[in-house]
Amino acid sequence: MRDLKKLELLSPAGDLEKLETAGVYGADAAYIGLNGLSLRAPQQLFSGDYLEKAIAIKKQYNMKLYGACNMVMRDHDFATLERAVKEAYEMGVDAVIASDLGALCLIKKWCPDLEVHISTQANIMNSVACNTYYDMGAKRVVLARELTLEEIADIRAKTNPDLDLEAFCHGAMCISYSGRCLLSAYMTGRDSNRGECAQPCRWKYKLYEEKRPDYPFTIGGSEHGTYIMNAKDMCMIEHLDKMAKAGITSFKIEGRMKTPYYVAVTTNAYRKALDILKKNPDHYQLPPEVLEEVNKVSHREYCHGFYFGNPYADGQLVHTSDYVRDYTLVGVVTGYDKENKRLYLEQRNKFYRDDILDVLTTKGESILIPASDLRNPDGEEMEAAPHAQQIVSIYSETELPKNSMLRRKCKWQEDSSNR
Repeated sequence: MRDLKKLELLSPAGDLEKLETAGVYGADAAYIGLNGLSLRAPQQLFSGDYLEKAIAIKKQYNMKLYGACNMVMRDHDFATLERAVKEAYEMGVDAVIASDLGALCLIKKWCPDLEVHISTQANIMNSVACNTYYDMGAKRVVLARELTLEEIADIRAKTNPDLDLEAFCHGAMCISYSGRCLLSAYMTGRDSNRGECAQPCRWKYKLYEEKRPDYPFTIGGSEHGTYIMNAKDMCMIEHLDKMAKAGITSFKIEGRMKTPYYVAVTTNAYRKALDILKKNPDHYQLPPEVLEEVNKVSHREYCHGFYFGNPYADGQLVHTSDYVRDYTLVGVVTGYDKENKRLYLEQRNKFYRDDILDVLTTKGESILIPASDLRNPDGEEMEAAPHAQQIVSIYSETELPKNSMLRRKCKWQEDSSNR
């Protein structure tokens, strides 16, 4: 196993709020999209003043910042790429993420000292490709998600030791090889390779015979349809020791389009897990509360991706595209009045007075508090907090740090636990 001190937790940051959340909850690094050049076009674009604010957050939390410019490039994109890369370098972005061979060559020409990481979009699945990219100036490669741990270990043994290996440890999986999909562009006109994926792999499908259009055929799934391309989410939190032993140094969480709450929960859980691994690499075992954290965020059923071999049917959800939602974020702490013992929070989802709230603090602690004496901004008592982003307060003997997340167990979960 390589130097454990160098293990990096890399979190997604689709906007400034998510970037700060990643820093608050312990990310070593975060990745953003540069000026419309990444594979998440709907996210906020990091350039100009917005990028300057991102650099300030990076410095505040002493983390690294990587800018993605990894969409499939065409000739007319290179002028934008040049402006974005030079701006990122001058402002202090630590590395850029590229997938296009021409983009790599140009970036090293424009900014020779800027680190370049090769995106998972490049479908890197062998040591020869890794070494070739390294010889061309790449500092890191993000390996294809379709590799097993055994294959990764073999790649590590055959590549330059100065080349960093990064791999996904958590998040959504794509039905195509590392995201190189034409389905969205073909069916909707939205090109996934330019950041506009409509996710048709998550839709439900039925099979019809040409001369019997009124009789759909069952091809698995349920009476509601068949989700023949709907992959489960990856979760490797119990196996980070095996990933590190195989040679991974950067553990990447997928999800720039997810919520700040998702960033907080997953970053916190994997921060704890990596810290446990660093302290005791030979006996890596997570306490139940850490394992439970990844289930407190909206997700599809989990699997291990390809790390232990091709998951085949076990990696697919053929009966639904619904998410597992056991907990709901109800508020984010904005402040605390010590004199009156009032905890102020920005409401996110409806909750009721005297609900028992599960709090994830910015220190990584998970505690329970009641929503006692719920009041509106005018100090009037309330039975419920129904308005999103309203500032409300509850009585609390415990002072909670700003940006702590308050959540409640979903009602159906409470009902089932009482049976």
